[in-house]
Amino acid sequence: MAAAVEGARRKERILCLFDVDGTLTPARQKIDPEVSAFLQKLRSRVQIGVVGGSDYSKIAEQLGDGDEVIEKFDYVFAENGTVQYKHGRLLSKQTIQNHLGEELLQDLINFCLSYMALLRLPKKRGTFIEFRNGMLNISPIGRSCTLEERIEFSELDKKEKIREKFVAALKTEFAGKGLRFSRGLG
Repeated sequence: MAAAVEGARRKERILCLFDVDGTLTPARQKIDPEVSAFLQKLRSRVQIGVVGGSDYSKIAEQLGDGDEVIEKFDYVFAENGTVQYKHGRLLSKQTIQNHLGEELLQDLINFCLSYMALLRLPKKRGTFIEFRNGMLNISPIGRSCTLEERIEFSELDKKEKIREKFVAALKTEFAGKGLRFSRGLG
């Protein structure tokens, strides 16, 4: 009996957090069934959680089917932690428009659209700016590209440093505005 109580206390105190893209799955791909099974076995001993830059629906596509994800993990931190779930319930949601204000948000979006309009790429697809609760996901090729097109862009980006230059331009344009810019995987 005492061992069971101690095991339950240990489970409550330990949280193993895993990144989604590039750790649990290749970027934007589904989780391997063996990895999923391992995580559920681990969950019997400790609490487990996932954190990802994507919104909840994209994390759910990668790690399970719909609301199954918030049942399979004790914690889900979507959109880089700005949307938080604990034991299947929404805990908190931060919004970029509340943080930045509408004027700065529009300045940022307009700058990005203007910058990307001038880029010459082999291909461009839809959804260049994905508006999420706590961030903007900006994609010069477009989020609607296929995996093959994403790989092609990634190879070009390694040579031309397209995203690196874009981030540098954003940092210059919005210096002192309290914004952070980063590049994702591939």
